[in-house]
Amino acid sequence: MNVRTRTVHRALAGALAAAAMAAAALTAPAAAEAAGTTAAGGREAAAGHDRHAATRSAMEAQVAAGIPGVLGQTRDDHGTWRGSAGIADRTTKRPRLSQDRFRIASVSKVFTSVVLLQLEAEGRIGLDDRVERWLPDVVRGNGHDGRKITVRQLLNHTSGIYNYTEDPDFQKLLGPGFLEHRFDDHTPDELVKTAMAHAPYFRSGEGWHYSNTNYVLAGMIVEKVTGRSYATEIKRRIIRPLGLTATTLPGTAPELPGPHGRAYSTLLAEPSPDPKIYDVTELNPSWGGAAGEIISTTGDLNRFYGALIGGKLLPKAQQRELLTTVSADDQMPGARYGLGVAAIRLSCGADVWMHTGGVHGSITVAAASTDGRHTAAFNFNGDWTGDLGAPIEAEYCGKAPSGRTGVAGQQRTATLMALR
Repeated sequence: MNVRTRTVHRALAGALAAAAMAAAALTAPAAAEAAGTTAAGGREAAAGHDRHAATRSAMEAQVAAGIPGVLGQTRDDHGTWRGSAGIADRTTKRPRLSQDRFRIASVSKVFTSVVLLQLEAEGRIGLDDRVERWLPDVVRGNGHDGRKITVRQLLNHTSGIYNYTEDPDFQKLLGPGFLEHRFDDHTPDELVKTAMAHAPYFRSGEGWHYSNTNYVLAGMIVEKVTGRSYATEIKRRIIRPLGLTATTLPGTAPELPGPHGRAYSTLLAEPSPDPKIYDVTELNPSWGGAAGEIISTTGDLNRFYGALIGGKLLPKAQQRELLTTVSADDQMPGARYGLGVAAIRLSCGADVWMHTGGVHGSITVAAASTDGRHTAAFNFNGDWTGDLGAPIEAEYCGKAPSGRTGVAGQQRTATLMALR
């Protein structure tokens, strides 16, 4: 976008500056490899046909707009494609690698939702149970009332509960105060209390508003039902069975496991042609908790999304619940939201299930076709510019978007950013 805008960072980081800049690329040329050992387009390029040319072009466009580096992987019936553009480290200039780990932020919500749906399948909890049953007196204050809110409403964001990352003081910690507070511990109780200091957005069931508080509460309910932390349950129910060996829940640990590149942020500064950029790779992710602490890779995200949308993680009844949507039009024009996944129709008419995630210096999108057979995951290692939807549009529609300066590009970015 050429206009100066400010996009609310709904899911984790409070707010991010979203504006296109005529910035010089800090990058090496884009690279790609097909499944196996072929590189720079693989067998298809050698044969004169590259099915992912549009995807590569869309990734390169984000680097040209100012993102240090973009990492992507897709899987379909033809195999696995891996691509990168730009750099992983502004100091060493090394390229991004397919095995690099990064923070997936709000894509974590999908994992938390799956655990609760599995618990429902086991008869240990009901989606229509009141939050008060599991967390007595926790959702109270300023009009919040857990006696009137269901578990389902937490998972599909129709609870009306205030989003703690929209609290003005909390946003200061995520923006100008980040460097001072980046290693602070935050407990789920503290995060919920921040939300309870505000009025709800609406009465439960009477609207839609993305709220990280919903998923912090969901994590607390998992612990109450099982006697184990949500992190333990995600590991034993999802990570280990699927062999997601590069996916971790760090808790309060600030480091990224290797291998990884660096993550860069402007700390919510107003858009400018020459922003001050900070290395924010290390941070305490406890302020995201069950709403967004997970670290993963594009490969693990593709495996997870393929299994989930392909019906391999949930019984049929719970799969129907997962994919039963409500309108999210107020914040995400044209989108619908299920229990942790959003239904998006792309410009070419293709339908995908997806979620995005944003935390300081790391912006992620993961998606799957409606049958789960075509998955895609992308990560930006900068948070101040770029069109998060462009690689998804390119991959599923076969052509790169025409640009981010028009209404369509702005709407696409606003819709996807609302999920972060």
